[in-house]
Amino acid sequence: MKPGERLRPVVAGGTIPGLLAAARPGRWEGEIERKNKMKVQDLQILYHYNEWANKRIVTAAAGVSQEQYVAPAPFSYGSLRGVMFHTFETEYAWRVLCQHRRFAEELVETEFPTLAILEERWGEEEAAMRAYLASLTDDDLTDLVRYTVEGGQKRERVLWHCLWHVVNHGMQHRSEAAAILTGYGHSPGDLDFTLFLNEQAAASGG
Repeated sequence: MKPGERLRPVVAGGTIPGLLAAARPGRWEGEIERKNKMKVQDLQILYHYNEWANKRIVTAAAGVSQEQYVAPAPFSYGSLRGVMFHTFETEYAWRVLCQHRRFAEELVETEFPTLAILEERWGEEEAAMRAYLASLTDDDLTDLVRYTVEGGQKRERVLWHCLWHVVNHGMQHRSEAAAILTGYGHSPGDLDFTLFLNEQAAASGG
């Protein structure tokens, strides 16, 4: 296997998108865990940002036609709908893996033909993720998530690393969606984390 090669884990009933093959957590990871332990509250802030950024993409996408929504685009996953669906599906699949230690059933893009249908289901998934994060303790975040990739290789990740990956993965594909939307004349605007923090502070009177 080449460094950075992407593998799709396989289990009866589905796969999980956006998953890189992972080795057993190394010594350096253990040192990070002991010195700089992630907190549930920190992850909740990151996922609040994730929802905020997703909403900006969805709001901008509401301004394009259905033809533009599904039109071929020179980015991963083929179209604006494809990119947005993949971002949503990855959040769903990782949440199921982290919460239930099993792979979710694979979703099909064509079952979400319109933005309205995708937005509704995405909102349900974001609520499910909020509830899952609220159920965790800080100690839970260093648990290991184990899975099997193609070829039968067994892998494992630290739980909070998996959860952080979802937010980071979304950044990549939101940037692709933003580029498509900007080309259609519907830029979502800036998606910076610091802008999110500024807006939250202003909303709270800070």
